[in-house]
This record gives sequence, structure tokens and C-alpha cells, in this order.
Amino acid sequence: MQAVVMDRFGGPEVLRIREVEDPVPGPGQVLVAVDYAGITYVETQVRAGRGPAAHQRPALPRIPGNGVGGRVSAVGPGVDAALVGQAAVTTTGGTGGYAELAVARAEDLVPVPAEVTLRDAVALLADGRTAVLLHRQAKVRPGEWVLVEAAAGGVGSLLVQLAAASGAKVVGAARGPGKEALVTSLGALVYVDYSKPGWEREVAEMSSGGVDLVFDGVGGVVGAQGMRAVRPGGRASLYGMASGSWTEPAAHVTVVPDGVPAPGETRALAEEALAHAAAGRLRPVVGQTYPLSEAAEAHRAIEARATIGKTLLIP
Repeated sequence: MQAVVMDRFGGPEVLRIREVEDPVPGPGQVLVAVDYAGITYVETQVRAGRGPAAHQRPALPRIPGNGVGGRVSAVGPGVDAALVGQAAVTTTGGTGGYAELAVARAEDLVPVPAEVTLRDAVALLADGRTAVLLHRQAKVRPGEWVLVEAAAGGVGSLLVQLAAASGAKVVGAARGPGKEALVTSLGALVYVDYSKPGWEREVAEMSSGGVDLVFDGVGGVVGAQGMRAVRPGGRASLYGMASGSWTEPAAHVTVVPDGVPAPGETRALAEEALAHAAAGRLRPVVGQTYPLSEAAEAHRAIEARATIGKTLLIP
């Protein structure tokens, strides 16, 4: 089969397409013929050996990729053969996703509802479960002001929708004026461009003294500015560091408690995200797709902040 393999850590150029042996599912595992593979920002950090991943480098060589969607093509010992042919999305356990075939645990398979396309289901697998969990932890309430940073990104675009559906007044923030139409179409009341100086003051003024909650997946300078847009006693959900560094919590803000979900809860969160999509309450933004052979270009675009929404690979 064709797969993307990395033999060393470094820039996107370390991702190279090559022919490798087909994987064989072991006990309790299934083999998935991959139609779509998701890419997360964390995967670009792992590839580069930086950020939190710098201290937890996986063994090489490896095939990156933690989320795929397709049809089950074979099952290992102890797995119900009736799963063969089923359309599903699944985690791969951290490796093996950038390939034509991927092995996964049978218990990690999440069936795709008939109302949801396989492409959208893959886009929702990682980002959807993350957004659902963050929204739940933050306890978004009707009528409150909510600032979502990176609102045109994979997780951010979903948080905008979930917060708006909860009755919140959402301020969507992203870099550049070209993302305004998308962010407001997702339910944001207003859009702000955080490449403009003083954007956080604009947000504080429009929300009469500051927002009640900020979802910060950016960190760095943007995260610090977003923190200043929160009213005294407000809340902050700090879940990412796309800038390369975490946001330092401010004294006037309460940080929303986080926590890593248990494996069973992770699957349930993905199922919940897909259920929202099936009901028309949540739609992922798939901004761009790349053939498997252009995985390096996909990583390069993500790191250059040249993408919108979710980026997928198509074997």
C-alpha cells in the first residue's frame, strides 16, 4: 500500500510517500480502507519535534495520523466479521493514519450516521469531540458573551456553533478580514480581526466591559490579548498553543477546569459530535483536501496559517 512515512523529525519535507507492506489486523483489531485521514495541528508539532511533543518523541520510522474514515475491509481474531463493509471513523492510537489502509481497535470504531457524509465525519472525529468536551466544561449559558479565538479553524468553527446554539452572543476572532463571512455564517454575532492592534479593546467595549468567556486555542500574544477582553470574574478555556506557547492565566479570570477524557468517554464525545451533525446542529468546515502524496504540503499550509477549518488527506 501507499503510505506517508517519516524517518526523522524536522520540516514538512520529512513526510514522504512510499510503498510499504499492508498492515494485518491482530486480535481485537480491524483493517480500514481509508477514504479520508484527518490532520491535526498537534501532528505538525510531533513531526517537527517541538512544543509539548518535544519531550515525547515517538519511535521512528513511523506513519503519522491518528484519525481516519472508511470502510472496514478485514477483521482480526475475536472480532465480529459482520463489521466488514461498515462505514466508520476511528482513532488509530496515534499512528498509521496517513495511509491507504489503517489498523484500529474494533472498540474504537464509530459508525457514521446516514445523514452525515464520511468526509464530514472524519472532520468531526478529533475536532468534534474536542469542541463538545470544551463546550461542556465551560458551561456556556444563554445570553452571555463568548469570545472564540481561531474561529475559522477546525475546533474554533465548531465552538462558535455550539456556543451560539446555547444562546450565547458569540464574538468570532481570527486573523485577516477574509474569514468574516465564514465565521458569521456559523453563528457569530460579530467578527474581529486579531491582526489589528487594539482588537481586544474593541471586544471589551462591544460586550460592555468584557466577555464572560474566552475559548483560547492560540496562546502567545493573541491569547494574552484575548485574556484582557474578559471581564473581571469571567472564565477562560485554555486548550491550545498554536502560537507555540500557552497563555498565562490572568488574575481577574477563572480558568475552566480541564481534563483528559477516558478512552470510553472519547468515543462517546465523537458519537455526540456526529449526532449533532446528523441533526443539523453542527457542520464541520472542510477548508481544503490534499492527496496522500502531498501530506508535506498540507502540513506546510497548516503551519503557515493558510488553511480554513479542517484539512484532510485523501489516499
